[in-house]
Amino acid sequence: MKDILLSYAAYNLWANNKIADVLQKLPDAQLDQETGSSFGTLRKTVYHMWDAESLWYQRLLLVEKTVKPAADFDGVFTDACSRWLEQSAKLSDWVKDVQPVRLNHVVAYYNTRKQYCKSTVIEILMQVFNHATYHRGQLVTLLRQAGITKIPVTDYSEFTRGRR
Repeated sequence: MKDILLSYAAYNLWANNKIADVLQKLPDAQLDQETGSSFGTLRKTVYHMWDAESLWYQRLLLVEKTVKPAADFDGVFTDACSRWLEQSAKLSDWVKDVQPVRLNHVVAYYNTRKQYCKSTVIEILMQVFNHATYHRGQLVTLLRQAGITKIPVTDYSEFTRGRR
């Protein structure tokens, strides 16, 4: 199981980097164009992804009172992307360092709706990686709707072929 999680963690970082490279080249007007999607804009979708990954990472670290990093962020978008990618790298490093015996450890936490929850480390990691894939798909659709044509392929199969 650890090998699979290592691969997904590396893939998550790789794919986030690919999509961030495209997003960081866009002007603020395109980043903030209302789209009607889940979070309304490209920028807000990225901030949601950064927040979600950070919250889950904090839970893995057993932080009692988690914080959303984008909530108080007032910097430029490229800095937000850098911090998001740093978060993905931290998560990847955490997966590299975790002892396999800890993967079945149960983490208790309060979700964003203040509900008490319990999840295993494996379940948390799979949530993080699947959540990111889902929203990267949204970002690709939003980029296409914005007229962006040079969008990298971020499929898992593309990642694995590149590693051989």
